[in-house]
Amino acid sequence: NREGDLLFTVAKDPIVNVWYSINGERLGTYNGHTGAVWCVDADWDTRHVLTGSADNSCRLWDCETGKQLALVKTNSAVRTCGFDFGGNIIMFSTDKQMGYQCFVSFFDLRDPSQIESDEPYMKIPCNESKITSAVWGPLGEFIIAGHENGELNQFSAKSGEVLVNVKEHTKQINDIQTSRDMTMFITASKDNTAKLFDATTLEHQKSFRTERPVNSAALSPIFDHVVLGGGQEAMDVTTTSTRIGKFEARFFHLGVEEEFGRIKGHFGPINSVAFHPDGKSYSSGGEDGYVRIHYFDPQYFEFEFEPKRETSPEG
Repeated sequence: NREGDLLFTVAKDPIVNVWYSINGERLGTYNGHTGAVWCVDADWDTRHVLTGSADNSCRLWDCETGKQLALVKTNSAVRTCGFDFGGNIIMFSTDKQMGYQCFVSFFDLRDPSQIESDEPYMKIPCNESKITSAVWGPLGEFIIAGHENGELNQFSAKSGEVLVNVKEHTKQINDIQTSRDMTMFITASKDNTAKLFDATTLEHQKSFRTERPVNSAALSPIFDHVVLGGGQEAMDVTTTSTRIGKFEARFFHLGVEEEFGRIKGHFGPINSVAFHPDGKSYSSGGEDGYVRIHYFDPQYFEFEFEPKRETSPEG
């Protein structure tokens, strides 16, 4: 959440967990889903929690008590979900499956009739390629959506029209995360790269290349650092040894696009990475069923990044 005292985790089981990030103690669960939970979000003041699941539902919970406040039924799995900055408007996207196309739905929580009647104030169809990741842009004016074909779209939250469309990735976009001030965002893609974009113009700024699909990428709130998590496809994992598996979290410098560190630990591909809002730790969730919280040592905060010097042909 925004303060970083709580960590919300979802997995390929129906249970939504919340933990104290300081000591890893489990605070409680949000029970009600009947399928894998694909996405979770907490609002600005951590009053409400939103989850989307493969059980064809998006649910709103009271963060403190774990009570289910609202249930929106859908025709297919809910892949992404999120609160806008004010916490009043929720958006979620559904998968293209079982003959149903992909939709992005917007509900205003201040109007209870929308949830009760399952009637969002806006529903945008995505005919070409389904949405695989989505986040709210700054000020809640639009959402930024990443698609299966590598496209990025900016959808207006007022009119539903596509404001900007770019295609910098060649394969599916697995994850989108914004910077702390929401001026930039980073994408993680199956094409083995993570890329940095301007949140308003969708202008491509930087690229971070690896040899494996990137499942998740996050921007440090205090340094020009990026952490990437990935590995090979989950179904291929059993055929390789852990040494070859490359299940490290990889750190890149934002300015020069160079890798400067790796952190081992997971026994399967990393599906999700996130920085603590104070920038002093990060967490990663893996296909191995573990969530690990890593605290940076003091040297990290004194660390001066020196890019590799390009030597001239003469010298």
